[in-house]
Amino acid sequence: MANDPYLGRLKTAGEAVAPLKSGTKVLVGSGAAEPQFLIKALARRAPELADTEVTHIVTLGTAPYVGPQYTGHLRHNALFIGQNVREAVRSGAADYTPCLLHEIPALFRSGRIPLDAALIEVTPPENGKVSLGVSVDILRAGIETARYVVAQVNPRMPWTHGDSLIDVEDIDAFVEHDEPILELAKEEPEAAALWIGRYVAQLVEDGSTLQLGIGAIPDAVLSCLEGKRDLGIHSEMISDGVLNLVNKGVITCKRKTLHPGRIVAGFAIGSRALYDAVNRNELFYFAPTDYVNDPSVIARNERMVAINSALQVDLTGQVGADSIGTRFYSGAGGQLDFIRGASASKNGRSIIALPSTGKKGTVSRIVAALPEGTGVVTTRADIDFVVTEYGIASLKGKTIRERAVAMIQVAHPDHRAELTAAAKNWGYLDTGHILPQMSERYAVELETERRFGDTTVFFRPIKPSDERRLKELFYSQSAETTYRRFGIPLKRLSEQQFQELVCIDYRNSMAIAGFVRDGGRERMIAVGRYYADPAGGLAEAAFTVHDDYQHRGIGSFLVDYLTWIARERGLKGFRAEIAVLNPRMGHILHRCFKEVDKKAQKELGEEGVSVGLLFKDWNGGGNPADEPDRTRA
Repeated sequence: MANDPYLGRLKTAGEAVAPLKSGTKVLVGSGAAEPQFLIKALARRAPELADTEVTHIVTLGTAPYVGPQYTGHLRHNALFIGQNVREAVRSGAADYTPCLLHEIPALFRSGRIPLDAALIEVTPPENGKVSLGVSVDILRAGIETARYVVAQVNPRMPWTHGDSLIDVEDIDAFVEHDEPILELAKEEPEAAALWIGRYVAQLVEDGSTLQLGIGAIPDAVLSCLEGKRDLGIHSEMISDGVLNLVNKGVITCKRKTLHPGRIVAGFAIGSRALYDAVNRNELFYFAPTDYVNDPSVIARNERMVAINSALQVDLTGQVGADSIGTRFYSGAGGQLDFIRGASASKNGRSIIALPSTGKKGTVSRIVAALPEGTGVVTTRADIDFVVTEYGIASLKGKTIRERAVAMIQVAHPDHRAELTAAAKNWGYLDTGHILPQMSERYAVELETERRFGDTTVFFRPIKPSDERRLKELFYSQSAETTYRRFGIPLKRLSEQQFQELVCIDYRNSMAIAGFVRDGGRERMIAVGRYYADPAGGLAEAAFTVHDDYQHRGIGSFLVDYLTWIARERGLKGFRAEIAVLNPRMGHILHRCFKEVDKKAQKELGEEGVSVGLLFKDWNGGGNPADEPDRTRA
């Protein structure tokens, strides 16, 4: 065994770090695979060193090298700023190098970020190889580049599949030390995170491939996906939330178009249960970030959904994710890698998910403009969806005016007035633009999807950002349909009228719109609405369905649904003006009420006659959205 390359390279920790010299640039293992024992040995050696640089992405353990006692001896260079080094970077005691995660291996190999040594953590050897375990990420490139590599051999490190194996002969020194793999405690999501998760889940279709990050919001998103089918994972990291959905049969990876049947990740951070699950499990494929995070590789996953967070987003869609003003908090990481990869994916989408406020609600994270000095990680041209606990803002392909309206509606109600004032002051909105003054959350519980023959219609409460869609409905329907809706032969509505029609408070005013997919966008094809008089308990109601979608049962469902909503909100009945040329709408309303009073009859000259009817005393019945889909031809 004298020639065994592993046994011949076994050393104590002190012996292994002895070759490190002053001025050496040292890469440290990532995340949960931080070699804690070797770092402690490096810290003990520090008084003998000068200007030695320690670099890494996020690590979970302690970071003694940022302590003031090591000034002049060890200095940290963060490629992504973690909590354990954040204060040192803020104070100038440590450095930050902005970089995209998928580009870091190339920066090592080109020498633009030079490396002299690498301290890593691996499994015990088998057949001349060791596994990098739960962190492959940037480490393979670091091992290939560094002139001197030391590995802490930990029998608790999982043996993982994929591109995680390293030849024993590529490592210069081994230090055996058994210690727990670092774990990340799961945060209990607060109410805001759960609302965000619920909204994000609406944007995830069955068969999608997901990327998520670390923290309460990604965990909340994963917890809200239990009703989905055949999801896949292609992500820079995975957590316990992924494991939960694997165990429940939600994540199967069966419909992935790249690496079907495999969860692809750069590293894993979570509990011991997660580490046990990935151990020798071929479901999990670990690969370097220059592969996992390469936008061209990501784009090969159809229905790719990238879910990331941010510190702030402004009204135009600029995302501040690594800093607020001149204070650095994290890094660019893989956010832009996956946003651009998802954008290039067939039927892909990207989501920025964040709470609407910070500092216990005192500060808005939806801002009129990013503070001076803030780094823009994701540009306004890249942004797709922004989600807060107040709803979803769809920004891709939208004007600045439409973006401002959408972003104000997902901001916390306490901050909407100041955001609106800023938007009008800067010309994002005209000074007369109408936005609802409401404090209630968007009524997500009223969203439902129904089939009508071969047509699937998504019904939801209308939003102020639906102005363009409502205009398209109005101007594309026939003159007869417009007349039936308004009772007069309208050819146009003013900007103010359209804005009033999309500004509802979800209680005294309600509008439910029906949408169908039309290429890459939602097309509005139906609207039912009411305006209530709270004192009298009655509401004025109106309905319209586009000509292309009439006689399919859509209008009938919309009447039933809006009637149920009104009844649930304590209203006693509807007033409606029904054109004589539109008897079918009257018949539908008759079905919903026990009592009908004919209140007035108006002559409209050559255009016909409309009858004002009062519908009272609801007929019984549950939520029509809970009934089987309607299949009327």
